Amino acid sequence: MSDLAKAIDAVLDTAATGTPRVPGVAAAVTDRRGTIYKGARGVRNTGSGEPFEPDTVCAIFSTTKAIAGTACLQLVEEGYLDLDAPAKEYVRQLADIQVIEGFDKDGKPKLRPPRRDVTTRHLLTHTAGFTYDFFNETYTRLANEQGQPWVVDASWKSIKTPLLFDPGEHWEYGTNIDWAGMVVEGITGKRLGEVMQTRILGPLGMNDTAFTMSPSMLARQATIHVREDNDGSLIPLDGVTLPQDPELHMGGHGLYGTATDYVKFIRMWLNDGRSDSGEQILKPETVEMASRNHLPKGMNIKMLPGVGATTTAKSILPVSKPRLSNDAEFFPGMPKTWALTFMINEQDAPTGRPAGALAWAGLANCYYWIDRKNGVGGYWATQIFPFADPASVGGFLAMETATYEHGKFRA
Repeated sequence: MSDLAKAIDAVLDTAATGTPRVPGVAAAVTDRRGTIYKGARGVRNTGSGEPFEPDTVCAIFSTTKAIAGTACLQLVEEGYLDLDAPAKEYVRQLADIQVIEGFDKDGKPKLRPPRRDVTTRHLLTHTAGFTYDFFNETYTRLANEQGQPWVVDASWKSIKTPLLFDPGEHWEYGTNIDWAGMVVEGITGKRLGEVMQTRILGPLGMNDTAFTMSPSMLARQATIHVREDNDGSLIPLDGVTLPQDPELHMGGHGLYGTATDYVKFIRMWLNDGRSDSGEQILKPETVEMASRNHLPKGMNIKMLPGVGATTTAKSILPVSKPRLSNDAEFFPGMPKTWALTFMINEQDAPTGRPAGALAWAGLANCYYWIDRKNGVGGYWATQIFPFADPASVGGFLAMETATYEHGKFRA
């Protein structure tokens, strides 16, 4: 066994048996030539005890975003999508979106037209003005007082929310990439899942990644757990699954997948857009362009403040108002910017990740990084609410650190 495998195995052992612990975890690391580590520990469900495996299927939540962004970039290459054109040219529903300026004395939203149109570049950089109710108090009020559906409902109504500000003025994390997915559908005339399968997932051999799980995927599905505040215990949310025949394929969060599948996607970004079989998913110049900061000068991304779950979540989560996110900031104090669907750390990270690397995460504590400079990246898959679970984040960062300390990356 290699030193790298021993080191990451030890990280997984600690994550699955420590205090607090994760119920189960799968991890995979890749260099440019192939997967150099895969492993798993723990169980898919703390009640039934099936083992977590490297190919255990997880709701990958916001790690869906980069795949949807890749579909947009393909359309840019082909001349069908102008990132700076009004996105309503591709998705007519965006023409109706307004800006919220608070609430009147009766609690009704005060709305006005935006001063400029939302563009697909705004959507891909989270500068359009959309957010999530579990990260923003205004959206929480819309959910609790106005009946705004939770985004996991995967409906038009769930994403037709007002903007918090005029497009391009601030960075605010939210449903932007769900709208970007609708841009893809508007251009292609096909459902987003079909576009992804034909143009990205299929060519990359990501056979265990989909919006609608196959019978094989369902048989390997991990259960999402909620960590209790009072004692750190884990409660399995038995039967909780994202909609399997949704009105919308949510480019921001809707995919199921595996750690071993996702590193194939990471490897494509390490290899300038080329698949293992040599197919060019993206052009090298597109990968280079998309990997740079696309925020306006002086704008950085900010901490994600966890404000709790909304009452609308109770129809999906059979526990009383679970918190969906802790406060979350990667490498606190370090300036971070945004590429086309990725976070960029602008300074070297303590894990060994160099400045300029790409990364992001998913709500149920899935995490990844892509280091194009050194040709390495990895994926960490757990299934726990709330987001930024300390045992999960700590395990991911320990895995990344072990990779840089013990890995020998092949060109």
